[in-house]
Amino acid sequence: MGRPTGVRWLWLSLLVVVLDRLTKTWATSALDLHVAHPLVGGLNLTLMHNPGAAFSFLSDAGGWQRWLLAALAIMASVLIVWWLRAIASGRAWLACALALVLGGAIGNLYDRLLLGYVIDFVDVYYRGWHWPAFNVADSAISAGAVMLVFDSLRRP
Repeated sequence: MGRPTGVRWLWLSLLVVVLDRLTKTWATSALDLHVAHPLVGGLNLTLMHNPGAAFSFLSDAGGWQRWLLAALAIMASVLIVWWLRAIASGRAWLACALALVLGGAIGNLYDRLLLGYVIDFVDVYYRGWHWPAFNVADSAISAGAVMLVFDSLRRP
């Protein structure tokens, strides 16, 4: 099984947090709120403030969701670090997946605690249909979640 070494992947979490902060800082300074800036067909940069969770769930809940979502992110982050400590050396895929989710959770937690909302700016669309705006942290969480699903299917 090997010695637990999952914490070695915390560098990836830190990288996600740094890239998330850099891109959100840039988006906030370079983009106007709710104004689409087309890049290529199907992709805009549009600054949005999301006080809710994924897909703007609970965005109009009145403010209490900020603290609930922050508490959930903190609990998930603690659980992921604990899980990373126990991952054996041969489970790099799992450790990478968890590190991505952790970095994304911390990136969005930072916004939620300091601003009361999460900064989103990537707007993917097809004709009149728009995917909810997202950011680097959301992308890392999504990629990590997909990796976790694949990992669970590969292993008994």
